[in-house]
Amino acid sequence: MHTFPQLRKLEQKYGDKVVIVGVHSPKFPAERDTANLREAVLRYRIEHPVVNDRDFQVWQRFGGRAWPTLVFIDPEGRVIRKHEGELPFAQFDPLVERMLQDFEQRGVLNPAASPIAVEGIARPAHTLSFPGKVLACDDALYIADTNHHRIVEANLDGSIRRTFGSGEPALVDGPAQHAAFQQPQGMARAGTTLYVADTENHAIRAIGLKTGEVSTVAGTGAQGPAISGAGPARATSLSSPWDLALSERVCYVAMAGTHQIWALDLDRQSIAAFAGTGREGLLDGPLGQAWFAQSSGLALTNGHLYVADSEVSAVRDIDLRARVVSTLVGEDLFVFGDQDGEAGVVRLQHPLGITAWNGLLYLADSYNNKIKRLDPRHRAVRTWLGSGAGGRADGPPGSASFREPSGVCAGARGLYIADTNNHRIALADWSVGEVRTVIAA
Repeated sequence: MHTFPQLRKLEQKYGDKVVIVGVHSPKFPAERDTANLREAVLRYRIEHPVVNDRDFQVWQRFGGRAWPTLVFIDPEGRVIRKHEGELPFAQFDPLVERMLQDFEQRGVLNPAASPIAVEGIARPAHTLSFPGKVLACDDALYIADTNHHRIVEANLDGSIRRTFGSGEPALVDGPAQHAAFQQPQGMARAGTTLYVADTENHAIRAIGLKTGEVSTVAGTGAQGPAISGAGPARATSLSSPWDLALSERVCYVAMAGTHQIWALDLDRQSIAAFAGTGREGLLDGPLGQAWFAQSSGLALTNGHLYVADSEVSAVRDIDLRARVVSTLVGEDLFVFGDQDGEAGVVRLQHPLGITAWNGLLYLADSYNNKIKRLDPRHRAVRTWLGSGAGGRADGPPGSASFREPSGVCAGARGLYIADTNNHRIALADWSVGEVRTVIAA
């Protein structure tokens, strides 16, 4: 996901001189489905051709070992370079420019070559577009309308009150309709201020709910590396903040891009890595020694910060008093599935959302298209909503269906669900689990 913006800049700068072909070699079974891949192409605004390499044939042919891997092929069809891992545009651009200059000097770059004809995927109009997270408060519902690059404020019945953000993907502070976000995700509210994880802007934003004014409270707008020391919030670069949780005047941040949990001190206006070394994986222990993997959801309750650790398909427990990380369910980067039970037998598949209610944790088990309940005392998981088949249906728990839900939030009326690939917000009643749509596509 960090590579897409760099590729987009290359496409804009060089046009048809550079042809980019995406190769999707899927880790999770749910990612092998071409229909799900189409949704991902739309969600991440990809305009170049993408191959579904579901059987890893291209991966093996080019010696793939890491996500992402960049392979450079010259105009004569020869592989001339390979790079494993992310490559910032500042390094990417001069590399490509030097290659093009060399090809032109050698006379092998054909300026008359026709561009590849690509069939575009139609994007239907929706009230919401790939909503990533939802936040239920006593008096309002807030939705990260992720691909519309805005925040929606609604009544608890789903009727929309107002929106924040122009809809253009950018980093702009100011009044509600002038301000701009870029693929926002998680939110947290303190009084009349709504904090937003502005994921692709690598920033934390604040919305004054009385005035509608949007400001930036952390991040520079540029993607940054993992760090261990504190820094001024506005001068410190972040990397894909995905969710937020507030404890008084400390805002915890699921920093998915660096595989860490960070802490933003709202009074001191400083931010620092809080838990995790930055190494991707699953390792328990003291805060400064633990490993996480693309942490994407946070739930704070009773002195514990629970983490939906998506890439290891796990739920982690940060004991804020003991300052220790432990794993409730989940095993490793390549251990996943759909299995209820207790502790070591439990298998999830890329959970993105988590919330707490009455001593239980509720999970958006995204790639399993389910909502699950986790009892942290017994490390026991049970499916609550959804059959596992991707679809869109209201109704009783076993009949309701979802498509890659990625946000959940407990409210007095029930569990609010950001049903991402269905472009809707659903509500499940606490008593019987009846699901109904409150904001439709």
